[in-house]
Amino acid sequence: MSHEPRVPSFAVITGEQVAQVLTGGEAQVVDLIEEAYRLHGQDSTVNPPSYFLRFPDRPTSRIIALPASLGGERPTDGLKWISSFPNNVASGVPRASAVLILNDHDTGYPFACLESSIISASRTAASAVLAAGRLSPGERPRRIGFIGTGLIARYIHHYFEATGWTFDEVAVHDLSDDHAQAFARYLTEGPGDARTVIGATSEEVIRGSDLVVFATVAATPHVHDPAWFTHNPLVLNVSLRDVAPEVVLASANFVDDVEHCLKADTSVHLTEQRTGNRDFIDGTLHDVLDGRVEAPTDRPVIFSPFGLGVLDIALGRHVHDRLREAGRLGVVDGFFHELDRYGRTGGSPAHRRKD
Repeated sequence: MSHEPRVPSFAVITGEQVAQVLTGGEAQVVDLIEEAYRLHGQDSTVNPPSYFLRFPDRPTSRIIALPASLGGERPTDGLKWISSFPNNVASGVPRASAVLILNDHDTGYPFACLESSIISASRTAASAVLAAGRLSPGERPRRIGFIGTGLIARYIHHYFEATGWTFDEVAVHDLSDDHAQAFARYLTEGPGDARTVIGATSEEVIRGSDLVVFATVAATPHVHDPAWFTHNPLVLNVSLRDVAPEVVLASANFVDDVEHCLKADTSVHLTEQRTGNRDFIDGTLHDVLDGRVEAPTDRPVIFSPFGLGVLDIALGRHVHDRLREAGRLGVVDGFFHELDRYGRTGGSPAHRRKD
């Protein structure tokens, strides 16, 4: 039975509401991210390249637009608009801020605007935990090391804990000793009983860890020596630009999406530029999820996730729908005002549109 498309209501969803929906549901978030990866691997998404807005007067800062369309049972389009201003940290303001716009599949009308720094951090963490589980199919790593100790590192650690991972040791390193100390305090005040170690160097943390998480704001590689990885750790290259091509070439490499990852001077993009080919890429996470490729055990394994906008759409839609079901959506009445093609007032045409 056909029906005319209707203009949806428009809701604003706060960061507090996002946190309330996601906290305690971390395992479900990981499942949602896995399903989004599967849809992407089945060509049930549209995920064009990210668009970078850069500033000549603020070279370390950027704002990125990630448009995306997700298929599946609840098809949704949308856009994440996320800024990264590293100089904020010195003033006690978080580096990243973001909003997510969700658009109705049938009309194209936006139906929600969500505070999205929490969504972005959560999907990044869930992606890391999912990859860690699938790329270490044997005994789980017992020693984890974090290079970079900001909000993303905290979320990744939290998602590991919340989904049942345990570690004997957590090592941390940051260029800022204050940040490393603060992260170490966060770890010791948590529920786990892992030993916390502050590494004096990246090398110390890498050599002593079975699972290494890069979560920095590095713009160029600073880890060049493959000898630091001869114990064959699993490396979550979340910040994408920390390891040099020498390390990439000595490792097995998995990405979330080949075309997305091999651009913008990521570690794998620099490796492609050096070698002139992509032969060093062993597969995508979807390949691993579908059992087409397995991670080797005789060399380091690096997962480099560029970050797909469809993951944000999937998680944002989940938050929106849970709030709607609970009757907690903050709808903005009258957000869409000019709804008649010829300016008439009154009557049902003001609530429908046909072009």
